[in-house]
Amino acid sequence: MNIALIGFMGTGKTTVAKLLAEILDYCLVDIDEEIVKVEGRSIPDIFAEEGEEYFRDVESKVTLNISQGDKQVISTGGGVVLREENIDNLKSNGIVVLLRATAETIFQRVKDEGGRPLLEVADPLAKIKSMLAERADKYNCTEYQIDTDQLSAEEVVEQILKAVKSEE
Repeated sequence: MNIALIGFMGTGKTTVAKLLAEILDYCLVDIDEEIVKVEGRSIPDIFAEEGEEYFRDVESKVTLNISQGDKQVISTGGGVVLREENIDNLKSNGIVVLLRATAETIFQRVKDEGGRPLLEVADPLAKIKSMLAERADKYNCTEYQIDTDQLSAEEVVEQILKAVKSEE
């Protein structure tokens, strides 16, 4: 069984995935990192050179391949939910956990990071709010949902472990 973490950028997927994989002694797989390996270039470069649709095609292929493994904690990109097939593939061999945060929390977490092509706009907070609203229905694809605004990574992991136990 795999545990896949979905959610908007800045909700804690990467941080929580690392800790969860360590605790469970599972393999940690980051879909964005796998895309970079497959493509041999950065995600901002893929967006700039090929566009978002091409990136989403690659993301879907990588998600399908990864979801067939076992005993993995999978950290997904924020837009993996844009294609239902990705969620179906992730659910086919594990549980999917949504990590959520408010737009303000997300903005504080990602504002100094760079490398976020979708946020390279005049008002990134407004863009985050708009994207969260657009994706709300798609993120609501799993019963396992955790608000990360006020929680440490360790507290999020505890909640995920409770969800996993309920599935066993």
